[in-house]
Amino acid sequence: MSTSVTSPASGLPDIPEKSGSKWLALAVIAVSQLLIVLDATIVNIALPTAQADLGISDANRQWMITAYTLAFGGLLLLGGRIADFTGRKRAFIIGLLGFAAASALGGLAQNAGTLFAARALQGGFGALMAPAALSLLTVTFTEAKDRARAFGVYGAIAGGGGAVGLLLGGVLTEYASWRWTLLVSTPIAIVAAVAALRFVGESRAAGNTRYDLPGAITSTGGLVALVYGFTKAASDGWDSATTIGFLVAAAVLLVAFVVIEVRSSHPLLPMRVVLDRNRGGSYLSALLMGAGMFGVFLFLTYYLQLTLGYSALETGVAFLPFAFGIVLGAGFSAQMLTRVGPRVLMFAGMLLAAAGMVLLTRIGLDTGFWTHVFPAELIISFGMGVTFGPMSNTALVGVAEHDAGVASALINTTQQIGGSLGTALLNTIFTSAVAGYIAGHAADRSQLPAVQGAAVVHGYTVAFWVSAAVIGAAALIALALVKASRQEVASTEAVPVAA
Repeated sequence: MSTSVTSPASGLPDIPEKSGSKWLALAVIAVSQLLIVLDATIVNIALPTAQADLGISDANRQWMITAYTLAFGGLLLLGGRIADFTGRKRAFIIGLLGFAAASALGGLAQNAGTLFAARALQGGFGALMAPAALSLLTVTFTEAKDRARAFGVYGAIAGGGGAVGLLLGGVLTEYASWRWTLLVSTPIAIVAAVAALRFVGESRAAGNTRYDLPGAITSTGGLVALVYGFTKAASDGWDSATTIGFLVAAAVLLVAFVVIEVRSSHPLLPMRVVLDRNRGGSYLSALLMGAGMFGVFLFLTYYLQLTLGYSALETGVAFLPFAFGIVLGAGFSAQMLTRVGPRVLMFAGMLLAAAGMVLLTRIGLDTGFWTHVFPAELIISFGMGVTFGPMSNTALVGVAEHDAGVASALINTTQQIGGSLGTALLNTIFTSAVAGYIAGHAADRSQLPAVQGAAVVHGYTVAFWVSAAVIGAAALIALALVKASRQEVASTEAVPVAA
């Protein structure tokens, strides 16, 4: 039976002495990360069935997805600070148990309001769990090679969880019920919480533990308003009063947030965290990468089901190459990180993902999966796998221990906000492209049925081109801003943590 030691002098977390225990801790952290990213996509394929079962209107069905991403992205900064000050293990376990309860509530929901509230609660507890998990990963793995491997595993989960969610969503919807796309998370989260009590060490930040409530309110409100504004733009148009109102409110709140942070003696987001060129480059790249990558899952799902006629299960299986490619890319990245540094890997990985997105622009009404979709999926997913580990690692390079939680929260915040904004923006571009194609190719209503299928595929390809451009821009930003050396990412010093 292993014993545990506490190291007040060194500030290291309280971790069991057996060398294998840190890998068990990694397994627990990996499971939590899988839950977070899986639940962002697992309900996508189940959405039509849930909508019919609960009588959800077309106008409100989007909240099954956006309630989760809005709560998760909007509360991550606060979640990171809470984890820093109250204890990362404690916040991690509370997040897991809350996530389990919210998942059960959603799976048992008898009306739309309960389901949407449950999805928001999932996002809120995920926002507490995610930054705590990444901070715990940082302080648990102190050796260079072990840390590279750990971040490789974390990156593989972060990148592949979305594809796994689509596959699992298809299986559960077809053979069980849409409710199990939510209920399945409950036992997994409970088991992970119990394992965390045994294998994960506690750590917390020292010093001022006061919370920046004005900063929390303005940042969360601003991010929620921004995401909601872009989401409404996809359905109501950029010139609608609702869209403009929320975007203006977001701008006012986010400007107020920056002013508060600059003047605050205990800021929620210290400007030093984002103004560092390595971390700033990592966050901006993650934002654009998230915005571009959601185009794959969104439009490729529609293409497979509506154009090629795939079932829910077949669509889920069609995303399996993503999981394989991400695992391969993450493994390669973990081996190369301490040899070439994060800059080369981030640039090359995102460039590959952009190239794969360009390949998807070749799809047509009757193109085959193996000739057109499969090669693009492998290239995109391998590039994603190569990118995510170095991106997460670079986001924490040189960060002070007091800022570790907020720094790790930001990498998740930027990905989620980017994904939410990307979904809205790309959907608006898709709709405009389809309408423009029909206007240019259908002289009268009698030609509309013949043109409509081609118009939809045209909309997909335009969205893929835009996604490729966005990801390409992320690659250039990483190349220009990220300068962290392999020695910095291979540092054997953990983030110091107060006892």
